[in-house]
Amino acid sequence: MNTRLTELLEIQYPIVQGGMAWVAEHTLAASVSEAGGMGLIGAGGAPASFVRNEIRAGKKMTDKAFGVNIMLMNPEADEIAKVVIEEGIKVVTTGAGNPGKYMAAWKEAGIKVIPVVASSAMARMMERAGADAVVAEGMESGGHIGSLTTMALVPQVVDAVSIPVIAAGGIADGRGIAAALMLGAEGVQIGTRFVVAKEAQVHQNYKEKLLKAKDIDSEVTGMSTGHPVRSLRNKMTKEYLRLEKEGAGFEELEKLGLGALRKAVVEGDVVNGTVMAGQIAGLIDREMTCREMIEEMMQQAEMLLNKGVR
Repeated sequence: MNTRLTELLEIQYPIVQGGMAWVAEHTLAASVSEAGGMGLIGAGGAPASFVRNEIRAGKKMTDKAFGVNIMLMNPEADEIAKVVIEEGIKVVTTGAGNPGKYMAAWKEAGIKVIPVVASSAMARMMERAGADAVVAEGMESGGHIGSLTTMALVPQVVDAVSIPVIAAGGIADGRGIAAALMLGAEGVQIGTRFVVAKEAQVHQNYKEKLLKAKDIDSEVTGMSTGHPVRSLRNKMTKEYLRLEKEGAGFEELEKLGLGALRKAVVEGDVVNGTVMAGQIAGLIDREMTCREMIEEMMQQAEMLLNKGVR
């Protein structure tokens, strides 16, 4: 399936893997790229040296291109911005901020820059700054979220910009891909489904909780702080929401959330850790390889899209 996105990123399928902190490490990124999508290493809050090592480890696994997702709130964002240039990365996605100050250097290095946006105004701003594409991410997604749903956001972003739009949030099968393309997107970003990929180096407890999740099992915390996060309901979310209701300050809430994602992904504490997952979790019921996932989703999408061809 060819779109402007597959041509831009030189990939077989219009699928980008979400740059999930602690989840999106080099094994997953390399496996997605090997299977014809665009794999991403999630820098999250990690130091620049960690990101450099991850990139080098990924290159040992595949000669296909993979990208890096940079959270611009990361204290070492300036250093990581240099690392992606030095290591020859060709695709960077960004979240939590404006990548404008890095744009010229990245462009000069031949890097395709794809910011994640939660509004059409932000999409227009990113296009003016020189972005090659944008990820329009709806609030159905796991992790940090905006306030618009994917169904409402994607067509409005498509109308607002001339660069390719990648739809994200609530997409985990071929039906979601077909729907996104019908809304005018030229590709999709998928996060939650790839968490249960066989190649994902995620603690089995995290995978099992996701596989057992139902459609109503996610919760949004952090609305009071202006940084809402979607994750699966557990003891940690219950405590967080209780503190929010009681009017707890930012520092107290921040303390509760500190290291909570790593606790779940790496250590397997799915009771006190943050189990980030999107609302689509209820649709995900088995582990598969990245290749099996991507090929199954693309077959479903193409079958649905071809139904309309007479």
